[in-house]
Amino acid sequence: MRIAADGEVLTRGRHVMRGYWNKPQATADVLDPEGWFATGDIGELSADGYLRITDRKKDILVTAGGKNVAPQAIEEKLRMSHLVENAVLFGDRKPYIVALIVPNLETLKPWAEKHGMPTSDMRSLLDNPDVVAAYQEIVTDVNRTLARFETIKKFRLVGEAFSIATGELTPTLKVKRRVVEKRHHEILASMYTEESSFESWA
Repeated sequence: MRIAADGEVLTRGRHVMRGYWNKPQATADVLDPEGWFATGDIGELSADGYLRITDRKKDILVTAGGKNVAPQAIEEKLRMSHLVENAVLFGDRKPYIVALIVPNLETLKPWAEKHGMPTSDMRSLLDNPDVVAAYQEIVTDVNRTLARFETIKKFRLVGEAFSIATGELTPTLKVKRRVVEKRHHEILASMYTEESSFESWA
């Protein structure tokens, strides 16, 4: 096993297939002449030889500046907050990284009520400057752990949760990035044209 220059996990040996049946081009796409199989996973090897999978290659975001950003690990850091139900990063071929954040309403509403904020109207709640500031703090804390080119420059709060029924989640609850991107393309586009960094969208 080895890690390619772009971070992809490569492996070869008796455990690897000889190729796809009657599909020479498909075989050539994943198996090089030396027998190295491109797994499609992005990962890293620890000093003592353990492999850690960090992302899927197809999900890697390549910024306009040519920097590779693995979004899943960053998204997971955002989801560690009790106020975040889900988060998805975007920025492929763009000048910087942006995020859509789905608040965890079960924790956001009690938090807002504790701070004297009305919670009857979702749009008003997510537009509340104090709510936006709370999520800005979450993003800022995550950004402190990232390289500059990985940092989230803008985000939006999305009031409608992702679901299997609406197509944003797989049956195993993984986010379908392309589906989310298509559904929210106008909001994503706005983050590359507006000066404001933080804005909700219920």
